[in-house]
Amino acid sequence: MTLFKSIEASIATLNTDSISATRKETLHPLVTFIQEKAHANQEIRLNFICTHNSRRSHLSQVWAQTLAYHFGIKNVFCYSGGTEATALFPMVAETLKNTGFEVNTISEGKNPVYTIKYSNNEHPVICFSKKLDANFNPKSEFAAIMTCSQADGGCPFIAGAEKRIPITFEDPKAFDNKPQQAEKYNERSLQIATELFYVFSQIQS
Repeated sequence: MTLFKSIEASIATLNTDSISATRKETLHPLVTFIQEKAHANQEIRLNFICTHNSRRSHLSQVWAQTLAYHFGIKNVFCYSGGTEATALFPMVAETLKNTGFEVNTISEGKNPVYTIKYSNNEHPVICFSKKLDANFNPKSEFAAIMTCSQADGGCPFIAGAEKRIPITFEDPKAFDNKPQQAEKYNERSLQIATELFYVFSQIQS
């Protein structure tokens, strides 16, 4: 069970001490949801939701799947969706590639489809922009994790969700076409990775 070496190296640098006590409280409902499912030996479905399903929700989906594997937590299936479909923003794919993920485009066009691998022998994460209730996503028995405040405020009810958990992140879009764009996307990616590392590190098998 091995991740790509560069991803392992990135994970080794994550510092959960940087997470405030208040933020850990925000993360706690997700820990509880995963733990209850793991104890019951049930499938753990996590759907990360943002407005456009283009940045934060995809970073969260990929890191959650990767860190579940890292911690050996089985039956974890990660998804992402938006209140509308747009496209995965190219800088997200680039950021993950620079972290060591193997990124391939399997379909071009206005809404490209990417495969993102974290290990040679594991199924890749399939990433493209889609609405949260798209057929690609689960219809029931999942946690809806709201990764942006706009989607959180605009979607008080998520059909089929067993639990709705707001864990919002600042949007790196604010730095698009600016000199610090790559740095800020990487910063957000590592914040998401750090917080999800903390979440999965709490799970007792």
